[in-house]
Amino acid sequence: MPGPQGASEILRGRAWTFGDDVSTDQIAPGRLFHLRTDLPELAKHVLEDENPEFATAVRPGDFVVGGRNFGLGSSREHAPRILRIAGAGAVLAQSFARIFFRNAINVGLPVLTCDTSAIEQGDDLEVDLGAGEVRDVTRATAVPFAPLPPVMLKILSDGGLVEHFRMYGEFHLPEG
Repeated sequence: MPGPQGASEILRGRAWTFGDDVSTDQIAPGRLFHLRTDLPELAKHVLEDENPEFATAVRPGDFVVGGRNFGLGSSREHAPRILRIAGAGAVLAQSFARIFFRNAINVGLPVLTCDTSAIEQGDDLEVDLGAGEVRDVTRATAVPFAPLPPVMLKILSDGGLVEHFRMYGEFHLPEG
């Protein structure tokens, strides 16, 4: 699944809402650790303890919407990776655990910090990466988010950090 293609890209999808303090163990259930070498199979169980319907009903581009401290816990990179494999277009939350945030960018999954308190399950959303705005089409509202730095947008557009290095052979800073 390719990452965003540029700063002006608009992402569209439905909201899947979750609360505060969603841990990496809730995203990638620890009891299924034996599946860590088969990430597509593990992705079939993503967030199943929080919402048993999510893994089977998420559509490509849908948004995971959390509250505060999304992705706390262990540093397992599997958590953002299986969200991306399952089809999540981005994760929106009021705040992120630092390691989850970095791992998400590294695997090509946009993570955006914004006020998610008015977004409800099933709302249709549009995220304008260039404008730094989440539009809730269902409620006709908009909330700003802190725009990602150009280097992070570049890594996302390249499909993650590994793909970025494959393309350039080094860390490539965008000009401007």
